[in-house]
Amino acid sequence: MSSSPPSKRRRKGQTVDGESPSKSALTQEKSSPVVVFAHGAGAPSSSDWMIKWKEMLKKALNAVEVVTFDYPLNMSGGRRKAPAKAEKLVDFHSGVVKDAVSKYTGHPLILAGKSMGSRVSCMVAAQEDIDASLIVCLRYPLKGMNGAVRDETLLQLKVPVMVVQGSKDGLRPLEILGVRKKMKAMSGLHEIEGGDPSFKISKKHLQTKGSTQEEAEDAAVQAIASFFTRFLR
Repeated sequence: MSSSPPSKRRRKGQTVDGESPSKSALTQEKSSPVVVFAHGAGAPSSSDWMIKWKEMLKKALNAVEVVTFDYPLNMSGGRRKAPAKAEKLVDFHSGVVKDAVSKYTGHPLILAGKSMGSRVSCMVAAQEDIDASLIVCLRYPLKGMNGAVRDETLLQLKVPVMVVQGSKDGLRPLEILGVRKKMKAMSGLHEIEGGDPSFKISKKHLQTKGSTQEEAEDAAVQAIASFFTRFLR
């Protein structure tokens, strides 16, 4: 499948590929997906951000369950450190996914992640024994610490992927657009205007736009739900 082209203009709360979020509910029992939601490198699954987005994804997608978990942590001198590099987390992540799938046989599988968790989710989706219907990337870390573009995993994907990115992130959404043009898989991009790497929008920006943080986040999850309905199987 080829990448979906971006629209020429965008409106507030609209997906970059021009489709307005769907309001239809996923009501059929077997249509309700199981979501495996991976955290980023900076905070565990118990963080306020992860808990909030877990609930929003569950509601918007009418998910039968949103499974969260914690990656194994490196230990040094008895102190907890950040998780290992993404490539070393794939097997652990895959195990969590397979357990969730065995529990909810017949339900569509969605792999979701925040930042590093997004990248590992894409790596897991590329495995032959994982049958995902959709990947949701709540921020994708396209560039490494040295500034190199890490697009290999995205270019190899065959599973549709939806990316949500804040416009005030150091990784601009337009950079994701460039990669989307080369991807084999169908893709979507929703930009949270004024959002930082965690989608937080400044009060000044919200006042200028006459909007709220909750409205911006709700538009994002509805865009994800709309994208999912296109590939429901």
